[in-house]
Amino acid sequence: SLSCRLYCEEEKDPKRRSCQTVLAEALDIVVRSFAPILPHLAEEVFQHLPYKKDSEGVFRTGWINASSAWKKPGIEEAIEGACAMRDSFLASISGKNALEYEVIIVIEPGLLFELMEALQAEETSSISQLNEIMMASQTTLLTELPKETPADANIIKGTFLINLEGGDIREESSYKVIALPITKAKCPRCRRYTSHSSSTPCPRCLKVIAGKEST
Repeated sequence: SLSCRLYCEEEKDPKRRSCQTVLAEALDIVVRSFAPILPHLAEEVFQHLPYKKDSEGVFRTGWINASSAWKKPGIEEAIEGACAMRDSFLASISGKNALEYEVIIVIEPGLLFELMEALQAEETSSISQLNEIMMASQTTLLTELPKETPADANIIKGTFLINLEGGDIREESSYKVIALPITKAKCPRCRRYTSHSSSTPCPRCLKVIAGKEST
């Protein structure tokens, strides 16, 4: 999902830029944390960062100072919940290529569903944060099983304990995960099965390509 954001999205797309921001912040923290032990390596890395303009070096610019903006309530629980569902999905396909499947996640209305909605506002998406975590070609988020669910579908059931506000909010929610073979063709650009034809890029990639050609 990280490589898809970096190499498949448009250069100035917020999803791509946000990924670069996270990587830059993570590298900054890692370099500062090992600077007291490996000073020469830390300084060399710091001096070669292409986006750093100051020349004072790692030891003159202070210790780790992560912004409070990174600490958003519910985000950690949302990611952990999505990862639990991803593990259920990957276990259900037993080592097969996750991109060859679409995932249906069913959660009853409640806190867990709201947390997943923060990762995917649309009912079905191939580019949402939730789908990136699931590692599938497409993810659908529902509150009940779709009527057209195949009778022989492998429905994986699980539970996730939400713990918010230092334990003041605790809620155990159940979920269902269904993995279905994707029916679309593989996009020749992003390699996800989201295209109408194997010789034509998917709608997302076509939009990015059109944007590049117009600049």
